[in-house]
Amino acid sequence: MVMDGIAKRNFLVIGRVGMDLSPEPAGTRTQDATSMMVAMGGSSANIAAGLVKFGCDAALVTSVSDDAVGWYCENQLDAYGIDRTHVKRIKGEERTSLAVYETRVDEHQSVIYRNNAADFQMTVDDVEAVDYSQFGALITAGTVFAAEPSRTAAFRAFELARAAGLPIIFDVDYRPYSWPSPQVAQDVLSRAGALSDVIVGNDEEFGFMAGDISYGLDKARELATSSAAIVVYKMGAEGAMTFANGQELRTGIFPVDAVKPTGAGDSFMAGFLAALSKDHLMKDAVLRGSACASIVVAQPGCAPAMPNTAELEAFLASHPGPTNC
Repeated sequence: MVMDGIAKRNFLVIGRVGMDLSPEPAGTRTQDATSMMVAMGGSSANIAAGLVKFGCDAALVTSVSDDAVGWYCENQLDAYGIDRTHVKRIKGEERTSLAVYETRVDEHQSVIYRNNAADFQMTVDDVEAVDYSQFGALITAGTVFAAEPSRTAAFRAFELARAAGLPIIFDVDYRPYSWPSPQVAQDVLSRAGALSDVIVGNDEEFGFMAGDISYGLDKARELATSSAAIVVYKMGAEGAMTFANGQELRTGIFPVDAVKPTGAGDSFMAGFLAALSKDHLMKDAVLRGSACASIVVAQPGCAPAMPNTAELEAFLASHPGPTNC
């Protein structure tokens, strides 16, 4: 079911879209900024943009504030070719998320404005309005579970996706600032993980779900044997461990001169799923996702830096190859 759904190349993505601001030129500190690059942001929207660049279809389910920032995000979704039929405008005091991050690695600063975030106003009615039979798979990131009514709505979307035969793809994406407490986050993210068919996270995120980072790898293995068909345990510069089909696969990374630490996870997910959708072997799919992550951290911006197929192939052809692990 998992691979068949991914092979349809038509993804329903649940979660936030936002506005990103980055000081220009690259290397400038926010405190010294006189001009900013503006771009679409938000983990779910970034993943959707990456998938569309690889020729897949993607639709986003979320809420945006009915103001200039929300309208900007709608325009950006249109520009990237992401279906926003289920992006709802809301009135009130809630605001679309804003991220101000630096294109620099040393002493990097990312400031995320998610107080009273508009995307947390996604409701059960919103996800029940979706025709799940039109999609091949559902994707979401962990932030969607951080507050109500979005949390209940996301779990309801899981139920509806499962009933329609869609595999559930979960990027753990733990952001402490979005949650009321670590205890709530651990419980809720663990529940979401147990319901998912494909789980992608880093060593800290799996460790968090397990209660201690030293148990993160064991948690990934447990999910792969108990519920998930594919689990990707990312370890930064150490590469990744992938658990699928009863096997454990170790892969390296593609070293680059990074200009920022942001956007890698979203690009990895898009590249990984796009590769699986084209019937690449698991190892190749993970490596293509890793290459996408490297491409994005080596350029300003997140969604704008996501590669298309030609750009990914050019990178793979010119790069000496992944590190050995």
